[in-house]
Amino acid sequence: MKIDDIKTVSVIGCGTMGNGITQVFATCGYDVKLIDLNQTYLDKAVKNITRSLDRLVKKEKITADDKSAALGRVETSTDLSAASSSQLIIEAVTENLAVKEKIFNELAKIAGPDTIIASNTSSLPITQLATASGRADKFIGMHFMNPVPMMKLIELIRGMATSDETFALIEELSRKLGKIPVEVNDFPGFIANRILMPMINEAIYSHMEGVGTVEAIDNVMKLGMGHPMGPFALADFIGLDVCLAILEVMHDGLGDPKYRPCPLLKKMVQAGYLGRKSGRGFYNYENK
Repeated sequence: MKIDDIKTVSVIGCGTMGNGITQVFATCGYDVKLIDLNQTYLDKAVKNITRSLDRLVKKEKITADDKSAALGRVETSTDLSAASSSQLIIEAVTENLAVKEKIFNELAKIAGPDTIIASNTSSLPITQLATASGRADKFIGMHFMNPVPMMKLIELIRGMATSDETFALIEELSRKLGKIPVEVNDFPGFIANRILMPMINEAIYSHMEGVGTVEAIDNVMKLGMGHPMGPFALADFIGLDVCLAILEVMHDGLGDPKYRPCPLLKKMVQAGYLGRKSGRGFYNYENK
């Protein structure tokens, strides 16, 4: 397959990452099939994409015609078989190994023989996911950063059997999307989360142990380290459940106690305080 052969892309999962990935491909001229289990979620996703495009129009990054054209390229479906006509399928569902493997097992029966399958996983083993897809040579990790339309980085992760042809094609495609691809080896957390999550985890430990308030720690990292967001604001933005899941993958996969999730993070997730998406995390967003 060559870059010009990719016309239609399917995105599995209409959460924050799936929405962003869909928007980027649609604005770059690709037909996108956005697939999820619930039509209500899909309708909400299209509204979110529309709002995001509206902001770009307001900032004069795109025209109103560009917005209409992009939305016209997006088709939603609750049937996974809708992905059968796509040359590239990107999975962006919850960070749960069993859920992802089930999807890849089903896609193995649906996708065309030349279709490339990518996972947007932020921490799970690409080699193991590739095995579930039944096409390990045409499987790759394609980890976008959040928010997808704004962030340039894509971590590209080879599985043990990912072919050079597959990697080269997805690397070229990433650049065509206006992104900067970085090759990463298949280790838990890859590069971004291997470094980011321990920082967030240590910030939570520091708060739990009384070293400083949430606001104080965020201000130190913003004003002293030049970070655009403090670790607590960033964790709320990512989702505390997502942060916990990634830390657990790293702790289990690497076996090092330095990746042990802070007990306070676990309690927050148990309480349903997941960050921006739930209205409350380390900060309160209910009235914002």
